[in-house]
Formats: sequence, structure tokens, C-alpha cells
Amino acid sequence: MAHLLGAEALHLEYPTKVVFDSVTVGLNEGDRIGIVGRNGDGKSTLLGLLTGRIQQDAGRITVRRGVTIGVLDQSDTLDDSETIGHAVVGDTAEHEWAGDPKVRDVIAGLLSDLPWDGPIGTLSGGQRRRVQLARLLVGDWTVMCLDEPTNHLDVEGIAWLAGHLRKRWPAGQGGLVVVTHDRWFLDEVCTETWEVHDRIVESFEGGYAAYILQRVERDRMAAASEQKRLNLARKELAWLRRGAPARTAKPKFRIDAANQLIEDVPEIRDTTRLQSHAVSRLGKDVVDLLDASVAYGSTTVLRDVEWRIAPGERTGILGVNGAGKSTLLGLIDGDVEPTSGRVKRGTTVRVATLTQRLDELEEHLSDPVRVVIAGLRTSYTIGSGSKARDLTPSQLLEQLGFSAAQLSTPVKDLSGGQRRRLQLLLILLDQPNLLVLDEPTNDLDTDMLAAMEDLLDSWPGTLIVVSHDRYFLERVTDQQYAILDGRLRHLPGGVDEYLRLRAVQERTAETGATASVPSKNHPGESVPALGGAGLRAAQKEFASLERRIEKLQLQIDTARTALADHDQSDYLGLGAEMQRIGGLESEQQELEGRWYELSELLG
Repeated sequence: MAHLLGAEALHLEYPTKVVFDSVTVGLNEGDRIGIVGRNGDGKSTLLGLLTGRIQQDAGRITVRRGVTIGVLDQSDTLDDSETIGHAVVGDTAEHEWAGDPKVRDVIAGLLSDLPWDGPIGTLSGGQRRRVQLARLLVGDWTVMCLDEPTNHLDVEGIAWLAGHLRKRWPAGQGGLVVVTHDRWFLDEVCTETWEVHDRIVESFEGGYAAYILQRVERDRMAAASEQKRLNLARKELAWLRRGAPARTAKPKFRIDAANQLIEDVPEIRDTTRLQSHAVSRLGKDVVDLLDASVAYGSTTVLRDVEWRIAPGERTGILGVNGAGKSTLLGLIDGDVEPTSGRVKRGTTVRVATLTQRLDELEEHLSDPVRVVIAGLRTSYTIGSGSKARDLTPSQLLEQLGFSAAQLSTPVKDLSGGQRRRLQLLLILLDQPNLLVLDEPTNDLDTDMLAAMEDLLDSWPGTLIVVSHDRYFLERVTDQQYAILDGRLRHLPGGVDEYLRLRAVQERTAETGATASVPSKNHPGESVPALGGAGLRAAQKEFASLERRIEKLQLQIDTARTALADHDQSDYLGLGAEMQRIGGLESEQQELEGRWYELSELLG
């Protein structure tokens, strides 16, 4: 394959740190490279060296003649006085850019909710980021270098970007280099992964799943000091091998090798033990949203929400920006009162919320980390039963990536990711039994995300998560719900079903009519409109399904409530009951899948 861009024997150092020492890498035609590594190890610096924005101390950068390079960095270079349209297409005549399928695809994928003639100065930070990304994507580049392109994109936007980049750089054409912490995105887009660590760049074949497998193989032969990191990577590999329950496509890597490496790794979460421990801590009542609606003035954000949150439930919430996710979380933790309906909370419920802000740390900015945690409890229990173990706050900090030296660092000198992890620690040390996480993955690198997931695996309580990080959402939750048109809807098919529902919504909004459903046997064909006897039969089945789903939900709620009265030492009985509940939920998911098909068919 033809060489496009590369580096030979790169050396870069600052007065207090050597960043790279004799690094050699190369990008060829058709390569899509993902760059991963811990925060501060030099991922963005490597991108800056390759694109010429940072000058190396030694070595050289090679670029093939005629290669053009487009760059998205993390700085905002937009002019406030410019309109969105001009910022994206410049002075190009409308008939030219409107006739270009690539430009239309970018505008539809990133800017459909923004006014084309609106000024840049009125946009939020996330909207400006999308405009900046769109401006780059409409250009013609041989190589594109993207630094955290998924920041400020929701689940839909990330899925669109992954598809766009795969189509844009098929095998043998051009090249892509991307720095990102989004592991799902890495798996979807990248053909090779570069890990930046310890002043070197190490290359791995394939996306994130393949990278984890190869890293486990490498770390297995490393020194004993690497044992902790090895164990965490093996646990993540075990999850990747089994695959998220809601995902239809499993990660692609060498299955036999993976099985051998994880043969002694237990289940990621001991669901039965966690469920029983959650019931003992919470009782049978957690939070019930009963026909709850919330309106601000004449705008109804949530309507008729009926949700009985169970002990030990681990649920992810999806929805576009402004759909009402934060309002829903406010109903759960008590910050928002329903306009109609009611919210019922169990008497033993202790809610803690990890918000997108860092309010908990504001009063401690000048205090060292050890002082901030000194006033809290002296130990924290993870796991339950025979697997329970007590950790000191310092041990928890170490598990979340803090070194012993950083215990003396003032909070104001911590990075964004370190503050985020400290914020989570303070919340966990308060021992809540209902934990609400609102975009918890901000500012965290892939290793720290894995460490957070590992900690949450042993947390015995009810967990509600709002996140645009699809990998994290599928990893730490067991089911997903979506807010669609102000209503809360269960997603038996997980994130894939949410994306499908949103696509139907978008098509319906564009055409003003119900979108057709692709045929399973003949992709691309439309299901004909029903009429006569067929319509009546579908309507009858639809009504029957709603009754059966409602009946199953009642049985599931009753069974979960009964767990509170079950002998908590009877693990076999608890396991059998959990298995029965799982069977009821599986049956419900199948019925909901059919209900979904009929709802689209009937409009």
C-alpha cells in the first residue's frame, strides 16, 4: 500500500519531561488509525507532530507529494460574526454545495437542528464543535486527523460520524487518524490502533476489541508490577468476548485466543448477589414515577411517565439533547417536582447524583486531595457476602488512577479527568443506595473508564446512567430506556433499537407521514400499507400485545418486590427466582419487539 504520512525516529522533550523517544510510525492508503493512551501521555501531541503544528526536536515527518491533510483539534477557531452556512461552505455557490451528496450528508448528519443563516456567536460550545467538524468534513482531504471528534455528539451523532468515515475512507483510499476515548467508535471505525505510553507508540492490528486482546497477551508476559493493569484488561476482554446483551454484532477478534486468556475470569457482575444485597439495603420500594408529567410554562417536557425502579436495577437513559433526560433525573433525585402525577420514594432510599458540573469540589479547590477525603468514612466496602472487601479511601483513589504523590496535590491543580474521579469517590464514600450518573465519562481516558466500570461492577445498589458513551452505557447497565416525544419507552433491543426509532422519527418529521418499514427478507423494499382484514387483524394483535405486556410487567414487578421478603442467605432460592424473573423479562422483550413492528406498520 502507498505511503501517505509518517514519522521516523521522532524525539520530543520539554524541560521536565521526555514525551517521545525515537518513535517511528506510518499511515498508508486505506488505514484508519485510532490513537489511545492515558491522559497526558502524548496522544494530541503525536497528532500535532504528524500534522506539522508541533516541531520535533529530532527525527523527521514524511508526507507524500500531493497529500492534503485536514485537521480537527480541540481549540475553537470559529469567527463569532460569521453565519453557520458561511463557516461550513464559505463562498461556494449554493447550487454547487447543494448538489454535492457529501456536503448534504454532512449538513443532515450534524447541523439539521441549527439555523443555516444563524450567527456563530449565538451557539453553545457543543453546537460550535459540530459546526467546526462539519466545516472540515465537507472539504476534500487525502488524510484527515481528528482530535476527540465525538465530544459534544450524542449517540445518534456518533453513529452517523462512524458510518460517514467508513464510507469516506474505504479500503485502499486515503487515510484517517483519530484520537478518541470513545471505545465503541474505535471498534466501528478503526483498522489499526496506536497506543501511546512510556515515550513510545505501539501498534496493534484492528479496533478496540482486538487491541485489548493483544494488550492482554503482551501484558501477560510483563513484569509483576503490571499485574493489576493486566487483570483489569482481562476483565474487560471477558466482557468484549461475551458481547453486550443489547448489541447484535460481536467484536471481531481471535476467539480461541480470547477464550484461553479469559477462561478463569468470572462473570463481570454477580447479578444475584448484587440484587439481593441491594434489596437488603433498599427494601422493596425505591422510586416510583406514577403517571408523572413535567411542563415548563406551555412546554411539556415529560408526559405520563410510569416507571417503578426496582432494587438493584441498572438502567441507561437515552435521548437527544433537550429531550428531558436531566428533567427525568431531577424527578428521581427530588430536584424536580412533577406538574401532574406523583413520585413515591422508599423511606430507606439515599440518592446521590454525579452531575456534569463539579459542584462538590468548589469549596475544596485549595485543599489537598487527602484533606478532602479525610472527613469522610475511613473504609468503603465493595462486593457482598464472601466476596466483600474493605478499601480505604486511598486504596479507592489508587483504583481510580491516583498515585500516592497526588494525594498531596491541591484540587485546583488536578486535571479535569482527575477531578471527575475524585467527585465520584466522594459520592461513593457517602454510601448511597441509588446512584445517578449524568455523563460520567467526560474527561476520562480508556484506562480510567475501564477502572470506573470495574468499580461500578461491585457496587450493590440501583444505578441510573445518562451517557452518550455507548460502550460505557452497555457495559455498566443491563437495560436501556429512551425519552421519545416526552414519553419514557423501554428498549428491548438496546441502543440499536433507539437509533432505529430515531431514524423513523426523523423520516416521519421530514415527510409528514409515517415512514415505511424495511422488509426483513428484502432490504430496501417497503411494507405495503395494510387494509381491510389485514388492518383489523393487526390492530387486534396490537391491542392483545399491549395487554399481555402490561400483565407481564405486573408479574415482574410483583416478583421483584417479593425478593425483599426472601431469605437473603438462600442463594439457591434467590438464583432460581432471579432466573424466573429473567425468563419473564425475555418473554416481555420478545412481545415488545413484535409490538414495535406493529406500531410502525399501523402508524
